[in-house]
Amino acid sequence: MQQTPAETEAAILVSIDFGTSDHNESLAELRQLAETAGVRTLAVIEAKRQRPDAALFAGSGKVQQIAEIVEQMEAPLVIFNHDLSPAQMRNLTAKLNTRVIDRTMLILDIFAQRAQSHEGKFQVELAQLKYLATHLVGMNQDMGQQKHAVGARGPGETKLELDRRKLDKRVHMLKDRLEKLKKQRVVQRRARNRADVLSVSIVGYTNAGKSTLFNRLTRADVYVADQLFATLDTTSRRMFTEGEGEIVVSDTVGFIRHLPHSLIAAFRSTLEETVQADLLLHVVDANNAIRDDQIAEVNKVLAEIGAADIPQVLVFNKIDLQEVPPSVQRDDYGRIARVFLSAKSGEGLDGLRLALTEAQTARRAHAAIEQT
Repeated sequence: MQQTPAETEAAILVSIDFGTSDHNESLAELRQLAETAGVRTLAVIEAKRQRPDAALFAGSGKVQQIAEIVEQMEAPLVIFNHDLSPAQMRNLTAKLNTRVIDRTMLILDIFAQRAQSHEGKFQVELAQLKYLATHLVGMNQDMGQQKHAVGARGPGETKLELDRRKLDKRVHMLKDRLEKLKKQRVVQRRARNRADVLSVSIVGYTNAGKSTLFNRLTRADVYVADQLFATLDTTSRRMFTEGEGEIVVSDTVGFIRHLPHSLIAAFRSTLEETVQADLLLHVVDANNAIRDDQIAEVNKVLAEIGAADIPQVLVFNKIDLQEVPPSVQRDDYGRIARVFLSAKSGEGLDGLRLALTEAQTARRAHAAIEQT
């Protein structure tokens, strides 16, 4: 399914280095996030500080510099690579005399564009409303009328006129609907368990190639693009393994560093497909220089949603870009722990299918032992 690209908007990106080791990677991701949201980058402004300024985050001198560049370039938007407090957002908006959004608002905007299913749209709106409830004070411009502005788009775009009581009412309604959808999934999972079907979830850092792999395994037609968060809604399909029959494979939303907690909370119901899985295929971009950091970030989110103890197979994807031969590596117990493949070309896919077949065999053997 093809998705319509967002209208292009121009912005200045601001990133403050507080001495963390991942500053450069975080800034590179901000550029990608902006591009994914349909934003053309006018300029990137960096600075170093020991800690955020309480009033302006970046400090008065740097904010003055940003204001001059905003005026020069007539920039309609400034995006901070950080989470801003309501007071900081209000103060920056006044000082810069233009719209200001933070990293969380940018990610929420992308999610608002990408949600396709009713559940996905409910989850995005829930996250947006929770964010708005704490940031209404800092967003007192006419953003309610800016329907196509980055950071003011999607299910939450008209909610700025609502008071907190109405926000709370809408939040409760969305939670109720999501709870009903969650119960439907519980029934579906019980049916799969009774049918002795292995449940596999594909997880990984955003843009690692999860959806391409999912399409290869299941012959599905899930949207694939060289973008962050190309896939948002969880999709499940059945595949068949030789001798072991049916397996259910689920493609899930990609993770990213500093993923907003409101999004993790809102998407918890969908991510329960991951929590309830028998096996995780943790897809890694083998060509990425910081793949170890990305693995750690994914594992951090998995721990947060209660999926840390589910068995994993690390799938090192994109080996075609490195001319690495396909292979599998086993752990001390003889189980396939790592698979090196190219989801794009299909090279090495037999090794992954073998891992899935062995996992299904082991699951059935364990079930047989429990029944005796």
